[in-house]
Amino acid sequence: MAAEVLVVEDEPDIRALIVHHLTRDGFRCRAVGSGADALSRVKAVPPDLVVLDLMLPGMDGLEVCRRLRAEPATAGVPIIMLTAKADEVDRVVGLEMGADDYVVKPFSPKELVARVRAVLRRARPGEAGRPLSAGSVSLDTARHVVTVAGQPVELTPKEFDLLHALLEAAGRVLSREHLLNRVWGYVHADEIESRTVDVHIRRLRAKLGPEERRIATIKGVGYRFETEERAPGDVH
Repeated sequence: MAAEVLVVEDEPDIRALIVHHLTRDGFRCRAVGSGADALSRVKAVPPDLVVLDLMLPGMDGLEVCRRLRAEPATAGVPIIMLTAKADEVDRVVGLEMGADDYVVKPFSPKELVARVRAVLRRARPGEAGRPLSAGSVSLDTARHVVTVAGQPVELTPKEFDLLHALLEAAGRVLSREHLLNRVWGYVHADEIESRTVDVHIRRLRAKLGPEERRIATIKGVGYRFETEERAPGDVH
């Protein structure tokens, strides 16, 4: 079945344009014009992906994103944020709130469709790899499930991809630039601030509980997932 996309855009012409191009490319679409309506629709029937405008009347896109990520039932829904703002800070805040990607207005409809397909591919990989584990942390790519000491842990798509990259590296250090490319899809590291990686690492650590100590910070380089037990007193 074709993936369903919820388009959240208050300008009717832009909303119709987005729906037209996504539908023409095989997606099923629903569309709303406000943040409140978006929350209601997503909670009622979660779509496969949300295209979310930043500047909405009443509740803006950042607040919608924050609320979706705060609810376990909607935390895993991929979000692409649309913004008319050229300031990089707005894009960084959107990503740090949990958005999976962003597109700046004015945008090419073809680019938006390509971004939708790319985010869905990352969120729903067609060919699952082998399960990965270290200590009591286990990541099952086939079922898209993470557990710590046998207990399931709810991660956002970006947190899942970040943990996947770290576990797959099997103890090797991954630079922030590498993670920006692997997890966020940015070819050039200067496209977005590297503190976005740091914020997601902090959130991932918090969700891993006692195993958070396995994510080691390598100063001036990046991060490494410790596959062996670290000695007491080690600092990350």
